[in-house]
Amino acid sequence: MKGRISSIQRFSLNDGDGIRTTVFLQGCNMRCAWCHNPETLSGVSVPLFYREKCIGCGHCFPVCPTGARAKNFEAALCTRCGACAEACYSGAIVMSGKEMTAEDVLREARQDRLYYRYSHGGVTFSGGEALCQAEFVSECADRLAREDIPCAVETNLLHPFAQIAPVLKKMSLIMADIKLMDDAAHAKWTGVSNRQILENAAQLESIGVPVIFRTPLIPGVTDGMENLRATAAFVAKIPGVRYYELLNFNPLGADKYTALREENPFAQARPLPREALEQLRSALSDAGVPVRIS
Repeated sequence: MKGRISSIQRFSLNDGDGIRTTVFLQGCNMRCAWCHNPETLSGVSVPLFYREKCIGCGHCFPVCPTGARAKNFEAALCTRCGACAEACYSGAIVMSGKEMTAEDVLREARQDRLYYRYSHGGVTFSGGEALCQAEFVSECADRLAREDIPCAVETNLLHPFAQIAPVLKKMSLIMADIKLMDDAAHAKWTGVSNRQILENAAQLESIGVPVIFRTPLIPGVTDGMENLRATAAFVAKIPGVRYYELLNFNPLGADKYTALREENPFAQARPLPREALEQLRSALSDAGVPVRIS
């Protein structure tokens, strides 16, 4: 079986315990307005053009079978074949979405197994939404388990529970997002209802795997105290939760929107200052669940 991988990031320190190799899978079933990995939303390969890296050599022009790269990129003509990226030696053109086998993933993960052992780390499946490729993640987890490499997953839980439960049971840690408790607001900002997400969250106890619930702090959207208090209260009722994590706004995806030639609705948004983060944590100190800031 092959999966479609956006990228693999080694020596990650923010995607679970210890030192991690994070596998970003292509494809997502939500459309969060603030997504900082917009190149992973599509289930197919997409080209990113980083203009600042372009040296104007023109090597990408003749290899493009449709002429999409001639002078100005014509998105309507692009077939996502990747020929331009292969010809680009300056790194200005990058393809997001490469087919890989579970053995390919394992080969990457093996390189850091000593780091995993001594830091209690492992491999984290992320995205996009990792469980949109649940069968592939499951196969990867089986292969990693045979080599004593722990797995974790970052997920939005927007799937039928029976479909994802077998995969979740293979993980050593589940990191699940709850972005907005209000269903109408959730639908407005992510494109989907949160009903299935909350129902699945309440069932995670049956999996028997430690869980961290997280809320990305999006200025003016998710960072309101009413939303955070409601989320913390919901999370506190679920057994087996390690803690509730507030993720500060990540502006690092801005250059990806430019590279994709797409509008970034949160281009002007900035991370919350440290003092504001500490105030949020203090305000949630009585929520009945440990609260951490990242």
